[in-house]
Amino acid sequence: MDITTITSYRVARTRDDLALAPGEALLAGGTWLMSEPQPHTTGFVDLTGLGWPPIEVSAAGVRIAATCTIAELVAWAQGRGDAAVPRRWTATTLIPQAANALLASFKIWNTATVGGNVCRSFAAAAMVSLCAALDGVADVWFAGGGACRVPVADLITGNGTNSLAAGDVLRAVELPAHALRSRARLARIALAEHGRSGSVVTGRVDDDGAAVFTVTAATLTPTVLRFPALPDAATLSGAVGAASGYYTDPLGSSDWRRGVSIVLAERIRADLEGEGP
Repeated sequence: MDITTITSYRVARTRDDLALAPGEALLAGGTWLMSEPQPHTTGFVDLTGLGWPPIEVSAAGVRIAATCTIAELVAWAQGRGDAAVPRRWTATTLIPQAANALLASFKIWNTATVGGNVCRSFAAAAMVSLCAALDGVADVWFAGGGACRVPVADLITGNGTNSLAAGDVLRAVELPAHALRSRARLARIALAEHGRSGSVVTGRVDDDGAAVFTVTAATLTPTVLRFPALPDAATLSGAVGAASGYYTDPLGSSDWRRGVSIVLAERIRADLEGEGP
């Protein structure tokens, strides 16, 4: 749509260019910014001019630039990117599954960015689901200088809110190798066939046998449940059911979200148990 309040547009080339003037907002893909009026925004500062490599692979894991598009991330995970996917990183299969949990067509994937999805921080944000599932860590640049690293799951403070201050920039998200090597599964459900996710549940078992289950979309903030080993059905059901933050909106009641999350978690648990180490 036309954003009639915008009177300026500039492309950032260095970190100094990220200092925002009154009324300016950061833009990467802009798919959300362009989707509805922005009455308090008078200028855009385009991050894509910084030239960040979209995907960087190392022994420590994968570093995904905030400006990396969802299409670029999916292409890399499917072996169509410039950087090869290490053979043991079997959990990369979660990437296209998470992208398909996003309420957006493949055409939006070519513009929407990983960082934008994380920073918008909706409960059903697909890239938040992915990062929470794989111990993703956000590299944050502070507006006044300096930086910090924070788990993406902890960055989110509510449905559409996060701990970033005005002018802070998400530089990248890093997924560690130990999580990428895990045996991992993702399941989702929505009230409508192509509707927004009502619950997204992931489960994984790491090399050391530890298990991690996450619930997103059904809870206002990511729920991350860690176990020293794959839990039994009763333990997992109790943990998922006792999680806080299940909410009600037109796309599902809190009781329904809790109930389906328990069911999805058990399906994943049984699958991982049946597969064995």
